[in-house]
Amino acid sequence: MTEIGILRPGGPEVLVPRQVPVPEPGPGQVLVRVAAAGVNRPDVLQRRGLYPMPPGVTPVPGLEVAGEVVALGEGVGVGEGGGAGEAAGVRLGDAVCGLTDGGGYAEFCLVPAAQLLPVPPGFSLEQAAALPETFFTVWANLFMMGRAKAGESLLVHGGTSGIGSTALMLAREFGLRAISTDGGPEKGEAARGFGAERSIDHRSQDFLPEAMAWSEGRGVDLVLDILGASAFERNLQVLRRDGRLLLIGFMGGDRVGEFSLTPILLKRLVVTGSTLRGRTPDEKAAIARELRQHLGPVWSAGRCVPHVHEVWPLDQAAQAHRVMESRAHVGKIVLRT
Repeated sequence: MTEIGILRPGGPEVLVPRQVPVPEPGPGQVLVRVAAAGVNRPDVLQRRGLYPMPPGVTPVPGLEVAGEVVALGEGVGVGEGGGAGEAAGVRLGDAVCGLTDGGGYAEFCLVPAAQLLPVPPGFSLEQAAALPETFFTVWANLFMMGRAKAGESLLVHGGTSGIGSTALMLAREFGLRAISTDGGPEKGEAARGFGAERSIDHRSQDFLPEAMAWSEGRGVDLVLDILGASAFERNLQVLRRDGRLLLIGFMGGDRVGEFSLTPILLKRLVVTGSTLRGRTPDEKAAIARELRQHLGPVWSAGRCVPHVHEVWPLDQAAQAHRVMESRAHVGKIVLRT
């Protein structure tokens, strides 16, 4: 089979196709014949050598795939399994999408059975491949850790990214009011289409006074942040009492200078940080169960469908990375085998 290897840490040119044997599923795994694979920013960081896979995990990038189940590992069968290594009604021939532990940039990929989702009715396989990584991430942070509920307000940094567009769609679906920071009028229009009531152009506007004005001086209940250091202090200031800052990236740097802890104490703020890669198999399985329960009906009704910006052939993964690094895309970039 063909997979995309990383020759060495570097630019997109280090992504090269190579021929390797088809892997065999181990206990709790399924083998998926990959039709499409999502491209995500962690893949770019991994390619640069900044976000290596844990020991024992394939070095091949790719955190999400969609395709057909073609082999089952030990312990995987039909059932209502819930824990890591247990399938939830997986059969040979099923059309699935799933969160991988790596290896998605390939014609075949091993996926933990408990991290699979059925391809929703009406979804293309490219749309299904764009689903797992961002929905696992946003659901876990916004609803499981952040305890977001209807009627609350949310600020999303990067509202047209894969993460941001997912967050805005979920906010609209579950009754939150949301605003976003975006890079220009075109992206602002796209963010409003995903569910933002207001888009703040970060190139010419400071989000703090704009968000405070939108909230009539009250501040927001939640901030979903992919920026990190560059927005950290203003994020604390924009949150209202009992607000939650959900830190999931550091595109604006990972080192913060001096800042006042006073807002955290006076407003009883909660600051959380997480990555999917650091979660245990049982934790990922728990997120998958919640997605099947709460979003399965939503997807089946044709709502919260991932926006696919571009689709590239697998052997042009380097070009897909160039598009992602340009930050010109809206939504997700997908590879097709």
